[in-house]
Amino acid sequence: MTGATSKDISVAPPPVGDFGYRQELKRSLSLFDLVVYGIVFITPTACLAYFGVVFNLSAGMVPLVYLVGLMAMLFTAASYVFMSRVYPVAGSVYTYAGRTMGESVGFLAGWAMLLDYLLLPTLVYVTSAVALQALVPTVPKAVWIVALLAFNTGMNIRGIETTARLGLLFMVLQLALLSVFLVVAILALGQGIAGAHLSTEPFFKADLISPAIIFSGLSFAVISFLGFDAISTLSEEAKDGAAAVGKATYLSLIVVALMFIVLTYFTSLFVLGRTSFAPGDATSGAVYAVMDEIGGPWFKALLTVPLVLFAGLPGALTAQVATSRLLFSMARDDKLPGWLARVNPKSNVPDRAVLLVAGVTLVLGIALADRLELLGSMVNFGALLGFLLLHMSVMVYVGRRRQDQGALRQIAVAALGFAIVAYVFVNLDATAVIAGLGWLAVGIAALLRLKLLRR
Repeated sequence: MTGATSKDISVAPPPVGDFGYRQELKRSLSLFDLVVYGIVFITPTACLAYFGVVFNLSAGMVPLVYLVGLMAMLFTAASYVFMSRVYPVAGSVYTYAGRTMGESVGFLAGWAMLLDYLLLPTLVYVTSAVALQALVPTVPKAVWIVALLAFNTGMNIRGIETTARLGLLFMVLQLALLSVFLVVAILALGQGIAGAHLSTEPFFKADLISPAIIFSGLSFAVISFLGFDAISTLSEEAKDGAAAVGKATYLSLIVVALMFIVLTYFTSLFVLGRTSFAPGDATSGAVYAVMDEIGGPWFKALLTVPLVLFAGLPGALTAQVATSRLLFSMARDDKLPGWLARVNPKSNVPDRAVLLVAGVTLVLGIALADRLELLGSMVNFGALLGFLLLHMSVMVYVGRRRQDQGALRQIAVAALGFAIVAYVFVNLDATAVIAGLGWLAVGIAALLRLKLLRR
């Protein structure tokens, strides 16, 4: 699907040294580790955490939004796979854009992705805190955020192998819980609880469906898919390099997207006839109300805490890994303060970058604890802008080489991916766009300062 030719990429990807870097990070991750990392980062339960918001934006057609999302994200995955083979280093879109379109564009690409990667762990902690507060209202969200963040930061500092083992454990436990959820939902469906019955309504409402409605829902739901892209940041820690990164990118995306569709379909059957939830807690906690409906308070309590521990914790853990690698990559290129490029000689992780991510996440998590929808939209601004620059990198890289039909096919895939992402981008929340543009303005100022310093 990538359309790469033998002239583009050798069978054995070039070593990191070919790009002017030393191999400082430890190559210890197998294909299985990478797939688990991707699944855990995306988080199969993400669709449940954001169910109410996507439901409101799509007039109740949540599983259709995720089906369209899978089709859209496959084009972006193809571009990630292609570029990860061309440039098998840790910087992801920052590296791809910088190597193909110049250092200034690369810096802005990295800056845009930082908005995504810095806010994504924050978003996971906030959604986890919302779930826990729904169960224990007397404990403030800030307390849950601090506790979860402290645990994850400690695990990240220990090394990538610890993170990988912990991720596998949490994935198994998470899948077991989701299986319980589906079994109880199917039993409740059989009893017709809340008027539930098999219906095509969650996929198609003839009087409401339109591209604008579906892509409006996708403009937020795309946040649920984020994670497969971050596998590329582990290129320098994968045993088989870019080949394993490419396979893991596709596998993790497809597996989790199918879970999203199934989970949101069964959840939607218990709110048939509705097109929205009331603003505020009714929307952010919509799925917990459904749990209460189908299984009672005991079922809601049984699932809430384990889902936070087995989904929220590892999701934030892997998000911090990706963010620290991006900071590390930009710092070793002298685009961020050099102290962020330090690699701990014992754990082989960029420990200072990990700690900085933890500090920023703490501040943002407490400040935005009650702004879930805005937080999610701002994450999407950074991610979607990064995806656009990714597709442009592919088109520029392949276009300059003007090779064969395979190259033309790759350009076509990237162009389609660009068009889809652009359409989703223009449907973003206006407030998030303003905040995102503000973030870009700061990045442009930082870029100008670097140029003045001739860096």
